[in-house]
Amino acid sequence: MGLFDRFKPRTPDDPTPPSSTPPEGGDAPAPEEPRTGIFTRFRQGLKKYSDLLNTDIRDLFKREGRLVDDEFLGALFAILVRTDMGQGPASEIRDRVRDDFRGRRVELADVLASVKETLRQQMAQDCVPIKMAESGPTVVMVVGVNGSGKTTTIAKLAHMFMQDGKRVVLGAGDTFRAAAVEQLTIWANRVGAEIVTGKQGGDPASVAHRAVAHAVETNADVCIVDTAGRLQTQVNLMQQLEKIRRVASKLIAEAPHEVLLVLDATAGQNGISQARGFSEAAGCTGIVLAKLDGTAKGGVVIPIQRQFQLPVKYVGLGEKPDDLALFDVNRFVDALFSDDDAGT
Repeated sequence: MGLFDRFKPRTPDDPTPPSSTPPEGGDAPAPEEPRTGIFTRFRQGLKKYSDLLNTDIRDLFKREGRLVDDEFLGALFAILVRTDMGQGPASEIRDRVRDDFRGRRVELADVLASVKETLRQQMAQDCVPIKMAESGPTVVMVVGVNGSGKTTTIAKLAHMFMQDGKRVVLGAGDTFRAAAVEQLTIWANRVGAEIVTGKQGGDPASVAHRAVAHAVETNADVCIVDTAGRLQTQVNLMQQLEKIRRVASKLIAEAPHEVLLVLDATAGQNGISQARGFSEAAGCTGIVLAKLDGTAKGGVVIPIQRQFQLPVKYVGLGEKPDDLALFDVNRFVDALFSDDDAGT
């Protein structure tokens, strides 16, 4: 097909074998609510984090309750810090419990209610899905460090849009890493999206330009542009990301409509520092927190919101096709403290 490589869904003759573990650690998308329900998906995806938080806090209590004194407050603070939420947010939760209950003998339920309320306040944000263009293709630019789950997040987003009946074009703009183009091509084949690629080491902005142009020419609904995960210098990174934004806006005035920063939840504080340059250079509009199901340190959501001043739009909660969920603070907090045997 010339410049544009269009991949159709896999057929029985396709030599690429199906796999229950998709490339790059494997998540894939879909907003299919009927199979399990969004709350159950949150609860299952957050199991490691929830188990740590619930078990450790419950261990602070005896059958007859617990006196809220300095020893108790110190132990609670240590538990919260271990979830990677940072000392600031952990201090706020501890201080709220101290103000509410100091010198009193309390039950577990009392403390959990206080912790949940403070968490909701700390993470307060609206549910913010992708901002769609009023007309023409919606352009979504995706940035993040190598290994953050960027490629699989793009695949999930593409599948999510296609499940909604939209036509999707992918732009393989991470031309510096051959594996990134290969993985994105495999995903395009699997989910039935179109993909525009370029030569290895070529100009990423050129790939982005052709991808957006193809989306316009073919009346596609969404164009998702991948970007390089790492460059040699921060100056080059900024110049490249700015160039990609510029070429997209020449074709569609408001493009890119979204710039999503993909962060690896398992990387904790290290992931935050690594990704700060991307946020500053790319003008990010939201965060996708990948691999949240793989960590007991899900408290990293709080410093991420604080440091980047960006909404968490989606979270990756597993390896199944529907394990990309719109981030909802209330459901997130409820899932952290839900009974493991609770229903949906």
